[in-house]
Amino acid sequence: MRALRFDNRFLRELPGDPDLGPGIRQVAAAWSRVRPTPVAAPRLIAHSAEMAATLGIGDAEIASPEFAQVFGGNALLPGMDPFAANYGGHQFGQWAGQLGDGRAISLGETVGADGRRWELQLKGAGPTPYSRSADGRAVLRSSIREFLCSEAMHHLGVPTTRALSLVSTGDAVVRDMFYDGHPQAEPGAIVCRVSPSFIRFGNFELPYSRGDIDGLRALADFCIARDFPGLAGQGEALYGDWFATVCERTAVLMAHWMRVGFVHGVMNTDNLSILGLTIDYGPYGWIDDFDPDWTPNTTDAGGKRYRFGWQPKIAYWNLTRLAHALSPLFGDVAALNAGLQRFMDRFVEADRANVAGKLGLRDARDADVESMQTLLALLQLGEVDMTLWFRALSRFDPEAEIAAQVEGALFAEAFYDPDKRTQTAPGFVEWLTLHAARLREDARPAAERRAAMDAVNPKFVMRNYLAQQVIDRAGQGDEAGIAELLDVMRRPYDEQPGREEFARRRPDWARDKAGCSMLSCSS
Repeated sequence: MRALRFDNRFLRELPGDPDLGPGIRQVAAAWSRVRPTPVAAPRLIAHSAEMAATLGIGDAEIASPEFAQVFGGNALLPGMDPFAANYGGHQFGQWAGQLGDGRAISLGETVGADGRRWELQLKGAGPTPYSRSADGRAVLRSSIREFLCSEAMHHLGVPTTRALSLVSTGDAVVRDMFYDGHPQAEPGAIVCRVSPSFIRFGNFELPYSRGDIDGLRALADFCIARDFPGLAGQGEALYGDWFATVCERTAVLMAHWMRVGFVHGVMNTDNLSILGLTIDYGPYGWIDDFDPDWTPNTTDAGGKRYRFGWQPKIAYWNLTRLAHALSPLFGDVAALNAGLQRFMDRFVEADRANVAGKLGLRDARDADVESMQTLLALLQLGEVDMTLWFRALSRFDPEAEIAAQVEGALFAEAFYDPDKRTQTAPGFVEWLTLHAARLREDARPAAERRAAMDAVNPKFVMRNYLAQQVIDRAGQGDEAGIAELLDVMRRPYDEQPGREEFARRRPDWARDKAGCSMLSCSS
């Protein structure tokens, strides 16, 4: 661990806050130096073996007391230079002004022997100049959710920030989980998040909002040089290529979210990564019974701005905000409009690939895209589990009697309501009849088709009720469930005999249970 080599380029090349004192304030700089606030008794609860290996941290180091001290915020390694980043953002469609890392403190940027750069960031490590009225801490339940989902998304093949460790602090944190006037003291925890970059759309919006065009240009030049080294050229041509790349990566990310049924829950512009990574795991959720209008965020329950089916649309809206912020770097907005068009084109392309993959086709025609829309409408009407349905579809036999497959065990587990299953059975028979004809036309060997479908349709996803069960166990002193669930999520596309309990649909008891359906931003 002490062999980690730190190269804190963000601090070295961008202007920092000259005020080194405590206190909440407006900051006319890209970052502020701030030390994590020490905690009473840091103790390692869980870690990602894969992320540790990537960073070159060995098992003995992880097991040492020093590891918990460092990643609990009580000690620093040589070369660490902690800071909080400054950024703004649009929250629920409205400009919110300066936001910044209110409870995240980056320890520094480490560069491995392979040249890869990783920023290590502690979430819940205490107040920063951007904490507003908050305490900068995080509770155990939300920390477990972020730790597990970060790694689960990685194993699903979804671009994401990572998690190295989960450390309990030994301190209590007071939170009002549903903002209903019933705050409670809960165990505190800290997650070490890891990413090549934590720069967000909102980093560029803030200097633009202040008329700081020199600061905006410096940040763009820095971001391109450090995080997009493959881009060449100069001036507006380079900025245009960069923005188009951001648009394309965001499109790919949205397609991945839609493929696996992930709902971010709070897609503010300060929560979208410039690298096209999933970032800031707050009130996220997973689609159980298919519903494009579902949002996991209690704060969003009224307007449903961030509902599942709107995620690509919101990503495009956020990109238009980024384009607006970058516009002073361009003499002509044509390049920005071209980048936005790249988003739409790339999303359509990626979504079409999803259709082909999820349906087991070699490629997707326009008629196949329409067929998928018909199927999704049936899934919603029948209250059908998205993950279970598509996983079962790979076992569908186009040569066998179709009604018997619809009425039999193949799809039974995917239905939440027996009456709706009966009501929608004729529709599913009709759809599968047409699908069977399409599969015969595609002429793909059954084993090849099944393998291809299983590679994009996961059997295991981080359902909210699974995470809540682990959280409840941890609250009773049994933390073993965290590592157990993480191990399941390491192989989400494999059958994993003996672990079928992790692949079941949401149980009835979890439909309205706190933490199993909707969550607040404090969850």
